[in-house]
Amino acid sequence: MMISKRRGLAAASALAAAALTVASCGSGSTPQSSAPASSAAAEPVTIRVQTFGGGSNFGYEKAVAKWNAEHKDIQIKHENLTDQFEQVYWPQLIQWLQSGNGAGDVVGIDEGAMGLAKAHPEWWTDLKEHGLESRKADFPAWKWENGVTADGKVFGLGTDIGGMSICYRADLFKKAGLPADREKVSALWPTWDEFMKVGQQFQSKVKDTKWADGTNTLYQVVLYQEAAKNGNVTYFDQSNNLIVDKNPAVKTAFDFATKMSQQGMTAKLRNFTDEWSAGTQKGAFATLGCPSWMLGVVSGNAGDGGKGKWDVASVPGGGGNWGGSWLAVPKQSKHPKEAAMVADYLTQATTQASIFSDFGNMPSNTKAQQDPAVQGAKNEYFNDAPIGEIFAKSASSLQPVFLGVKHAQVKNAIESVIQGMDDGSVPHDKAWQQLVDDAVKAAG
Repeated sequence: MMISKRRGLAAASALAAAALTVASCGSGSTPQSSAPASSAAAEPVTIRVQTFGGGSNFGYEKAVAKWNAEHKDIQIKHENLTDQFEQVYWPQLIQWLQSGNGAGDVVGIDEGAMGLAKAHPEWWTDLKEHGLESRKADFPAWKWENGVTADGKVFGLGTDIGGMSICYRADLFKKAGLPADREKVSALWPTWDEFMKVGQQFQSKVKDTKWADGTNTLYQVVLYQEAAKNGNVTYFDQSNNLIVDKNPAVKTAFDFATKMSQQGMTAKLRNFTDEWSAGTQKGAFATLGCPSWMLGVVSGNAGDGGKGKWDVASVPGGGGNWGGSWLAVPKQSKHPKEAAMVADYLTQATTQASIFSDFGNMPSNTKAQQDPAVQGAKNEYFNDAPIGEIFAKSASSLQPVFLGVKHAQVKNAIESVIQGMDDGSVPHDKAWQQLVDDAVKAAG
């Protein structure tokens, strides 16, 4: 879950202000956490949970309210700092981690930053010290191992994982004379070529709406699909060597984004910006690449007026695994025991199952994935789409994609070029070479 230069200064200011927040002192207990209970305190401990993302982001509103109602001695303060992960959140969090001041007691980390996070065990509290090595059996092996440093420190617990679909505006499909039923819609586009053909048909009928939001979202979907065909790598190989110009997955995804742009099929909106959020609400585009966590972003951006208008269909070309995050406790936290308890609670099966039912963030907790309530879940906002059938039942078959230490920096550089190609600031015939050159610079 994830990014705009135009929003950078404002978001950075918000982050800087958040850094001045001071947590209160004390300790508390919880019978619901597998972390060791702490002693009662005269004053409640405030545990700051910092996350990122648009819309409903991590989906923690109800979970936090439930915890705070049941644990007067430990109160959670959830701070969703920005929806700009690569450009704002991660660079600022790195500064806080390096300086030893400013980070929350629990912080969210996107998959693209986990390589760098793993390489700096000195930044993190070892959750094994608080009994959380017992959580290993709750996660797929790859999700668990990504939260363990090379020296064996458990620093991150998994939140959600990806899965893939296409979110679409059923009302606009009807306006264009296209089928609106999700099964019939899914049948329209077994391949990405068919997806583009349907888009051309749509735009010939609905003149004031573009087929897709922008190049970057669908580029990411295709990239992760192609990565599965090319050793499950994107910008770096397993030895952390930059392979942007050598990996067919990158070029295939880039070529698809180029075709979408050249044919004028996007609203030219960069994902996770104010303009993109407004476009979601105003119906500026009809389709959007949707890993499971994107459902909460869409519903949050589109608001009440979009309820029942959006639906969910299968993604062209099969599945894919884009996204997913972890929660970690920075070493600088003054309340590591209580913070570990909160991270434990927020990644428990019951919490993740509830978040999936409400927002669509697919649990990484395998017990939650197997919950009948998750398997049979429907999303009311998306016209009662059977999200359990679409996402949860395929969770066990998702393949992890290796992301290098500098993935977040390279991703930001590449997406800036792809967006520039779409908005006209980067010529199409020069975009690939600039992408490669900027990736090399970003990788250092």
